[in-house]
Amino acid sequence: MGVEIERKFLLASDNWRAGAAGGVRILQGYFPRTPDGPTVRVRIAGDRAFLTVKGAAKNFARSEFEYAIPVADAEAMLREFCGERLVEKVRYLVPFAGATWEVDEYLGENEGLLTAELELDSPDASFVPPPWLGREVSGDRRYTNGSLSGNPYRHWADTVK
Repeated sequence: MGVEIERKFLLASDNWRAGAAGGVRILQGYFPRTPDGPTVRVRIAGDRAFLTVKGAAKNFARSEFEYAIPVADAEAMLREFCGERLVEKVRYLVPFAGATWEVDEYLGENEGLLTAELELDSPDASFVPPPWLGREVSGDRRYTNGSLSGNPYRHWADTVK
């Protein structure tokens, strides 16, 4: 079983762009979810596609199963199963202090949102925060991509961002 351990932050500045590499466009959609069920996501990232099943998060960690699938299958799943529960973004890889941060610049209904994620080996692993990092939102479910697919950032009141 795979386990994902990650921390997520908002960005305090655009200074991360100076060290950014890549810039892969991602389109992902979410299957309808039951209250206690897993999150099921289909993602097209560049010319590759994946089906991912994630469990509930506990202390920055959650089970994760991810499988490469044909792009044509992912496109069909996005149309047939995900409806409007979509998230579009560009992902940049930004090295800092021996770690690689994933910075997501959201598009479409989530435009204006930028987050940085760091995958860790354990929930209590230490890391050096880059100077462009802002407030941590790891425990705030509104910032999960699954939540953003149903309640896009653009529709949030400014007082809750």
